[in-house]
Amino acid sequence: MFKRILIANRGEIAVRIIRACRELGIESVAVYSDADRAALHVREADHAYPVGPAPAAQSYLNTAKILEAAKSSKADAVHPGYGFFSERAAFARSVQRAGLTWIGPPPDAIERMGDKVEARKLMSAAGVAVVPGSPGTLETEAEVAAIAKKIGFPIMVKAAAGGGGKGLRFVENDKDLASVVRTVSSEAKSSFGDGRFYVEKFLKQPRHIEVQVLADMHGNIVHVFERECSIQRRHQKVVEESPSPFITAKMRAEMGEVAVRAAKAVNYVSAGTIEFLVDAERNFYFLEMNTRIQVEHPVTELVTGVDLVRAQIEIAAGAKLPFKQKDLTQRGWAIECRIYAEDPAAGFTPAPGKIETLRFPDGPGVRNDAGVYAGAEVPVFYDPIISKLVVWGADREQAIDRMRRALGEFVISGDLRTNLDFHRWIMTNPRFLKGDFDTYFIDREYHPNQNGAAPRGAELAAIFLAAIAADKNPNHRNGAGAQPVAVARASAWRSIGRFEMLRR
Repeated sequence: MFKRILIANRGEIAVRIIRACRELGIESVAVYSDADRAALHVREADHAYPVGPAPAAQSYLNTAKILEAAKSSKADAVHPGYGFFSERAAFARSVQRAGLTWIGPPPDAIERMGDKVEARKLMSAAGVAVVPGSPGTLETEAEVAAIAKKIGFPIMVKAAAGGGGKGLRFVENDKDLASVVRTVSSEAKSSFGDGRFYVEKFLKQPRHIEVQVLADMHGNIVHVFERECSIQRRHQKVVEESPSPFITAKMRAEMGEVAVRAAKAVNYVSAGTIEFLVDAERNFYFLEMNTRIQVEHPVTELVTGVDLVRAQIEIAAGAKLPFKQKDLTQRGWAIECRIYAEDPAAGFTPAPGKIETLRFPDGPGVRNDAGVYAGAEVPVFYDPIISKLVVWGADREQAIDRMRRALGEFVISGDLRTNLDFHRWIMTNPRFLKGDFDTYFIDREYHPNQNGAAPRGAELAAIFLAAIAADKNPNHRNGAGAQPVAVARASAWRSIGRFEMLRR
């Protein structure tokens, strides 16, 4: 096993990896930009090294600085987390050339699955169904028009090297074709340095369902069941759950078998995810493979008991998977809400800032993967995620009840805004409660002015702070002089939990 692992990342995923290292008796090495000098992952790690100015290109995406930190810290291995360098084959090769172990898949697998068009070709050759579309990359509007005529509108125009919801546009008819092609090509060049794009048929009422896979160096590959990821804004996931309320047991087995076949096709090793689009008739099609740990991995961990980050580390150290496919089962239901510093009422635009008051939920079935603390700054330079709030319940109904309760306990204030109210709205939406949604659920259902889903972090913080202030005086009585503060404080917390229901 490794003695020391450098984590080439930041925020909540860096903290998550640090915890896995600690359980394995491995020392952790954090890297940080100037903006993250006081960040939680820096405080939690055993060692920490600066890697440059705040902009990611000069710090977290600076290969020379990261490798210099690894050498200085005498690290044995590098874990990339997700984002940043996690799906960059060139960086993985640089790590290996430096004599370090790369905790992730082979660079060749990253490269082959990182090109969406090549991945489609590879999956088709392996007998995995792909969404109907162009056989290769396209360069002109005329080529797009020819494919659209063949498969029919509506279509999706996608960047070949895309990801994270970038370089992706819906086209309903040929009138919008020219502007969309220009936009996708331009966005692809600026975001990925690659202006190539391709076309896929738009599936009506699509659901986004992914299957987790684990593969070791000894030829053992298993799937760790599915995650439902259809609740998205701007093509990025915000709520995930496992199991999916949509798929059948037969379909679950079929999707798992296809995911394993897809991983074998690229000689995959480590944790990865095969993503599918599923239509209203439950036909599923390969979408892409994410060659890294996913943001939403906790829901899989809660329903299977498999520690995916620990598994990544053990696989990279040469261990065999400690279980076979028949040993894996799903138990109960898990839901994850991504808590962001963003303003849903303003189109989910980032709204970072300093956190003044912070109280995380707790209690039965609640897990919180966070990268912040009271007094911390959510920087403007990176993804503004605050935490991943995850709950487990015996069934979907209990999981939703617990998430409502946990969201009611979550208090945060400062010169930032959050999407907490948005998540509270989701957990009371009738269509979500019935499991009746697709990837366009938010576009169709969420209308802030109508829903009255205005941010209320300051109001909750005021209740919280008043209770804390009162608690400092054990002899304090409320205004009527009838109850001790303990009762008043408990009442305040109940009010927080019930506020959403009462105001509706």
